[in-house]
Amino acid sequence: MIALVIGAAVLVAAVTGAFGGGQDAAPAKLRADRFDAARAWEDLKMQVELGPRPAGSEASQKLAETIKERLPRGRFEPVAGGLRNVVGRLPGKGRRHVVLAAHYDTKDIPGFVGANDGASGTAVLLELARVLSKTDRPVSAPKLRFVFFDGEESPDDDADFYSTGLRGSRSYARKHRGDVKAVVLLDFVGDKDLELPREDGSSLRLWERLRAAAKQVGAGAAFPDETRGEILDDHTPFARRGVKAIDLIDFDFPCWHETCDDLDVVSRRSLDRVGESVLRLVLDWNR
Repeated sequence: MIALVIGAAVLVAAVTGAFGGGQDAAPAKLRADRFDAARAWEDLKMQVELGPRPAGSEASQKLAETIKERLPRGRFEPVAGGLRNVVGRLPGKGRRHVVLAAHYDTKDIPGFVGANDGASGTAVLLELARVLSKTDRPVSAPKLRFVFFDGEESPDDDADFYSTGLRGSRSYARKHRGDVKAVVLLDFVGDKDLELPREDGSSLRLWERLRAAAKQVGAGAAFPDETRGEILDDHTPFARRGVKAIDLIDFDFPCWHETCDDLDVVSRRSLDRVGESVLRLVLDWNR
């Protein structure tokens, strides 16, 4: 596989395979059952039903209000250009906090609803926030922030993606410099043929911990022991500041910025694998 750094999220070599059928059969049973994949699936569908959600649009603003209402101590954090990140908080030990993140905007393409690119990460993060807000964590557990980034997608042609996209994450990394302990980013995590190798811009140490957590819950097959090329994404502004950050993103998704990124290409099973794995990672953080 040729290593490429590209805009928006990912476009890798040749893409093969066909999708069909929308919601798949009942998820294969994992060894853990704390993450409610059915709720996450409903949250994914809710977003898709809003239609295209480019940053600053009425649909995006409506979604942001819904997210804020669902988060523990939810609030808006302004981003330049009239955009806004949505942030939830849980208490913990220490000055710095761990960020669990996703982006909630979609690329401004007619008819593009971003079931995988936008909605899947947002859905998993919403359910993680719900579960963790009701879970007793060890007294040594770090502070948590659930951050839904606005303006991940570039309004331009992605030629200078780092400067024109990643608007919410660049803003958060700048405003909270020195306060962030680590970042776990959820991006393309819902596609049916889910395979999440480590991308080269992700912290090796933190990724190894995630793979170990995935094995514990029975989802190890979704996280192959492979490394592929670097991707510019919402974890990048943190990694460039020396923060341990990882990006959960399926490199080979064939509907990247195509209108075929709809309910037919995503699955509850994939949401479950990712949700249980990240939940285990967080619960084991300081044990």
